[in-house]
Amino acid sequence: MERKCKICEKTLRGRVDKVFCSVGCKNHYHKNVRYASKTAAIEINGFLKRNYAILWELLGTNKTQVKVYRNTMEKKKFRFKYHTHFHINSKNKMFHYVYDLAWMEFSDDEILIVRKQ
Repeated sequence: MERKCKICEKTLRGRVDKVFCSVGCKNHYHKNVRYASKTAAIEINGFLKRNYAILWELLGTNKTQVKVYRNTMEKKKFRFKYHTHFHINSKNKMFHYVYDLAWMEFSDDEILIVRKQ
């Protein structure tokens, strides 16, 4: 079976585990991989920052928790699928975190926003 370079499709000669025909093709491949992962990370980090700012704005500086309606967060373009981690408490309720701020959905309409103690 003939092996081909991952970038330029030239026939490979030499080691059995060789993937690229030259250093140039290898560098081209890894440069594109780094660029793609960096671009994705920048986009996701932007969503996380935006979510954090929305949670912080709704919670304020003096409160540790506040209840808001889901559409309030949606109007501010909050992206519910972007969060840093989650926690399930003893009552089996899931808190979605963005760094030190979290939200928990009570019903379809109400959301509790809390600051991690």
